[in-house]
Amino acid sequence: MDSLRRYEPDQVLRDSLSLRATVRQAPRSYVCKVIHVVGARATFSVMFDGLFNLCGWLIAHGSSCAELFGFITGVLNVWLVTRENIWSWPLGVLNAGFYIVVFARTGLYSDTGLQVVYFTLSFYGWWHWARRDASRAPLVVTRASLRLLWFLTALCLGIWFVLYTITSRIPGVAMPRLDAALVAVSLIAQWMMTRKLLENWLLWIAVDVVYVPLFLVRGLRLTAALYTAFLILAIIGLVQWHRSANRTNRLPLRASS
Repeated sequence: MDSLRRYEPDQVLRDSLSLRATVRQAPRSYVCKVIHVVGARATFSVMFDGLFNLCGWLIAHGSSCAELFGFITGVLNVWLVTRENIWSWPLGVLNAGFYIVVFARTGLYSDTGLQVVYFTLSFYGWWHWARRDASRAPLVVTRASLRLLWFLTALCLGIWFVLYTITSRIPGVAMPRLDAALVAVSLIAQWMMTRKLLENWLLWIAVDVVYVPLFLVRGLRLTAALYTAFLILAIIGLVQWHRSANRTNRLPLRASS
């Protein structure tokens, strides 16, 4: 009993100190949470204001935020394609969305339609690259057969004729014949990319060489810079995909699959 009375005050003292610490800590935790929320909102507000000011500056200089975001997602998209990285496709979806807005504003209606197709093909490419064959092997780079190349050439001419016939009748259209030709070749190149056909890079190189001065004429300087980057990346992609095909020892002629 004496022992109990001797230690009881010490226990009460410890409990009291623990309670005080708990009471003091609770307000601090609450204050920290409040500060964190307020700080996050302030940071978001600053970022939003900065983005708004940047968009205003771009518009004043003949560009737009849609073109800027299209530039960023476009470079990342093509760079990842050269690396055969499947995450290039979701970036391709975003890039197509931004450039639907950009091209529609500048009267490049064939290119606007092209971006709609890119948007759809990006989902297809994402699925096809993720799919594996019966042996569970990933999709590898191959060459197109001569028969397939002739078929794609005829298809390209047909697409060009249809696009030119339609877009040439739209008021305010810019260079419909050339625009339709570039779109037709780009569609074929995009489909070949979804199938990992090596020759797609040759088509992209040819298209980008023409697109750069076209966008400069249309006043899309940022997009012209983007397609200059695309041209460089297309050359890199051609080299890297050829090396990839050689590493896998699978570079047969392929009709279609």
